[in-house]
Order: sequence, then C-alpha cells, then structure tokens
Amino acid sequence: MRKEDKKQLIESLTEQLAKHNNFYLADTSTLNAEDTSKLRRMCFNRGIEMRVVKNTLLHKAMEQSERAFDELYGTLKGNTSLMFAEAGNAPAKLIKEFRKKSKYPILKAAFIEEMTYVGDEQLDFLASIKSKDELIADVVALLQAPMNNVLSALKSGGTKLSGILETLSEKSE
Repeated sequence: MRKEDKKQLIESLTEQLAKHNNFYLADTSTLNAEDTSKLRRMCFNRGIEMRVVKNTLLHKAMEQSERAFDELYGTLKGNTSLMFAEAGNAPAKLIKEFRKKSKYPILKAAFIEEMTYVGDEQLDFLASIKSKDELIADVVALLQAPMNNVLSALKSGGTKLSGILETLSEKSE
C-alpha cells in the first residue's frame, strides 16, 4: 500500500471516529468466508457499519483524533474489525445473537459515549445497557406518570360525581 493511500485511509478512519460516539472492536479472524458474509449482512440489516482495519492505521487514526483512546491501544493486536453504530448496545446484541451459532466474533473492546469497555466479558453488560433513545423514552414516561394519575383521578371523580347526581335525581322523582 502506498504512503498516500495509507494517509487517506487514516484520515477516513479519523473522520469516522469523530463522527460516531459508539464503536466496537472485535476479532473476526477465525470466521470462514460464509460466516463473515452472514455477519456483514446482519450488520448491514441493523444499520451497523463494519470495517476490517489494520491495527497500525487504526492506532494512528486514534492518535490523530481529539478523543482519548488510550485504553484501546492494548487491544489492537491480531485481526480487528470495527463496528460503528448509532445505538450503543446494537453491536453487542448482534455479536451475542451471532454467537449462538459460533464462538466468534470475540469482543476486544467498545467505546460508547466516551466510556471504554475492554474484554469479551463485558459483552453481556453492553447488550443490556439502554440506548440514548430508550433512556429518553423512560424519562418522558416517568415525567408523564404523575400527570396521567391526576387526569385519571379527575376523570374517575367526574364519573362518580355524575353517578351520585343521577342517583339523587332519580330518588327525588
């Protein structure tokens, strides 16, 4: 690979690292061609962008980035696949589902919203965390709950009151 090509690739990786708040590093080296194709198809269908990268080029891109990726440098050994996603838990769920049929891919590390998770033992935790949108929906639901309770009480109170008035009017006749 020419020096200019490497420079362009490093710049491209640096842009992607800056653009995405969530990415995973995985080892897919032991997957055969058919399994790799299945994994790529699953990634595509779920909106996850998967790239196989050279560790040295990724290391240089991380160094050029404005973020602190120091904890990830130790995981850049062997084959590395990068998985970019909007939802922080999407790649973990995909890896977990794919591993029902295979022992691979192995999670090397994950970078989610400025937090670093290293090691395959983090996979269950990463799959269980909620995405930003899910957390916002939970907060909105919590904020709406008291208001819904008040409205429900007012509606039921109105029904009871009209029932009492109706009963009283029937008695007076």
